[in-house]
Amino acid sequence: MEQTFMKEKKILPLLLSMALPSMISMLVGALYNIVDGLFVARISEEAMTALSLVFPMQNISLAISVGFGIGVGALISVSMGMQQQKRADRAASSALGLCALHGLLVTIFGIAATPYFLRMFTDNAEVIRMGQQYANVVFLFCIPQHLSIGVEKIFQSVGRMKSSMAGMLTGSITNLILDPILIFGLGPIPALGIHGAALATGLGQVASLAMYGIQNRLNPIPVHFSGKSCRPEKNMLARMYSVGIPASLNIALPSLLISALNSILAAYSQIYIVVLGVYYKLQTFVYMPANGLVQGMRPILGYNYGAGESERVKKIFRAALSVSALIMLSGTAVCMLFPSALIGLFSENPDTIREGVIALGTISIGFAASSVSITCCGALEGLGMGMQSLMTSLMRFVVVIIPLAFVLSRTFGPHGVWHAFWLTECISAVISFVLYRTALAKKLRQISNENI
Repeated sequence: MEQTFMKEKKILPLLLSMALPSMISMLVGALYNIVDGLFVARISEEAMTALSLVFPMQNISLAISVGFGIGVGALISVSMGMQQQKRADRAASSALGLCALHGLLVTIFGIAATPYFLRMFTDNAEVIRMGQQYANVVFLFCIPQHLSIGVEKIFQSVGRMKSSMAGMLTGSITNLILDPILIFGLGPIPALGIHGAALATGLGQVASLAMYGIQNRLNPIPVHFSGKSCRPEKNMLARMYSVGIPASLNIALPSLLISALNSILAAYSQIYIVVLGVYYKLQTFVYMPANGLVQGMRPILGYNYGAGESERVKKIFRAALSVSALIMLSGTAVCMLFPSALIGLFSENPDTIREGVIALGTISIGFAASSVSITCCGALEGLGMGMQSLMTSLMRFVVVIIPLAFVLSRTFGPHGVWHAFWLTECISAVISFVLYRTALAKKLRQISNENI
């Protein structure tokens, strides 16, 4: 079959060939994320605060779509490795209808819940008004968002990483072009302000979905979409969601973390909420390439696991961990060398810049350690061990950091929150690696008898 290269090609070249398209597209996505913040920051600091407060809810929508896509992709990769074509086709076809359903539910919930969510963190009427305006438009595009990401993960699961890159780049570039036009106006197009930022995001998702459709029409992927295969079996649904739900929670956990940290920081000043929002814009430039690497790793691991190549699975993990650590160390160096310039992109307030420099320099200490947790999570998801992956993320985003941030803030003020980040990454790296090694050893012992 077409995917046999996944168990025949040399590991590092294979990993890089699979990962580089995702890394490039995610870098462009990170650039969009930062440019989007830059444009919104030019509207007002209230607009930037509104964007920061809405971000956790956006991330929940993203988490549901990406998490489910990871579950579908893992099932397809393993099925293809075991030469089970019909099962892979059924998984892909069923996923499209489920993605649309998820998007519809998130649209309804997101629009209804936004005003209550915003009032949990601020009583500033202008921030609440702008946050509602942004969220109402963004959530209207949840169905194309969920479909686009679902198809993206299907493309990745069969090794079509360049096609996945084309779809992701189409969405990001569309956003980049439309952002200034719709926010500030151009010719006959009126200035829509924060409405425009949300509309640009939604139209980018539509463009991405259209690109996937065009590519599959011109060069069909090895799994087939059909109405006859769209009814999943109960066992198949269990497999999708057993990985998809933990993967969704993995991605949603940062939203819980941001909300918890916003509550702690709000007791000191709105400046710290802005700084946290800016940090999460900037850190995408480091974590997105690392996540792109993990996206390239998942289908290779899944395929080789399904093909019974246990030693190759271990070597792929080691190669991915090494490259991920190099990416994160580079991110630390940039944050240490140019903190003022980075924070200054989003604010001209000298107090915000001063506090942002402290935050960025402190948090970035833990970037290298986080490469261990990121790689372990991705490997576990690729092997279909969703619950173990969730446990590693719980360490990073809930169990360790939130109590630690609360305690340290009582001793060191808001700066204690920044120290909680790097301390948590170091603790989580040790726990996640031990968990991965234990879970992998157990899984590989069962591989010869497992009937997936």
